Amino acid sequence: MSDTQEPENGGTLPAPRGRGPEVIGVRKGMFGAAAGGDTSGYGGLVRTVALPGATSRPYGSYFDEVADELEGALEEQGLAPGNAIEKTVVDRGELTFHIAREHLVRVASTLRDDPALRFELCTGVSGVHFPGDKGRELHAVYHLRSLTHGRLLRLEVSAPDADPHVPSLVAVYPTNDWHERETYDFFGLVFDGHPALTRIMMPDDWQGFPQRKDYPLGGIAVEYKGAQIPAPDQRRSYS
Repeated sequence: MSDTQEPENGGTLPAPRGRGPEVIGVRKGMFGAAAGGDTSGYGGLVRTVALPGATSRPYGSYFDEVADELEGALEEQGLAPGNAIEKTVVDRGELTFHIAREHLVRVASTLRDDPALRFELCTGVSGVHFPGDKGRELHAVYHLRSLTHGRLLRLEVSAPDADPHVPSLVAVYPTNDWHERETYDFFGLVFDGHPALTRIMMPDDWQGFPQRKDYPLGGIAVEYKGAQIPAPDQRRSYS
């Protein structure tokens, strides 16, 4: 697919899993701005936006051992690994399991408790918004570390804008409490089962989720110690 060609499915269906890089859109310009003057000097830049596809075995490093142990542990619990693990990606020397959200808690508990895995620490959850990834616009990425075995991996789950729900992992990794609140605050991902899912950075009555790609840039005046600061789009004009 060339840099200027639109995705084959027209951007209306989820990108297929496991068939090489998943092209989810085409970005024009440096920042994707559709209106106003481009001051970056890259107004003619055109490139595809792609997510890594599934990786075939052998994965290398300790990744094959971790994958084998996880799949075996899930089978012992009566859960077919293919139903829980949507794809396995090795990219830039890092291992990521893409997990079906309904099985996230089971997989995380297995990774924590199985003696051959022992991923005891989750260092947080990061939100990501891909508006072009139709049906999977919102992603939650969990960074896990095994202190016992000195290993790292990531779990990634996705949810559509129309149903932004993901199970909470606070019961498995209590340190995720504030991380899930922050991800909810900025991306609008709802972590079902969280003990107190409220905003943590923005005011309680704030409208919208500021780190989504479709969140408007500017247009909101800021009050700072009694002084009114104009919204960014009102401070300066490039036209």
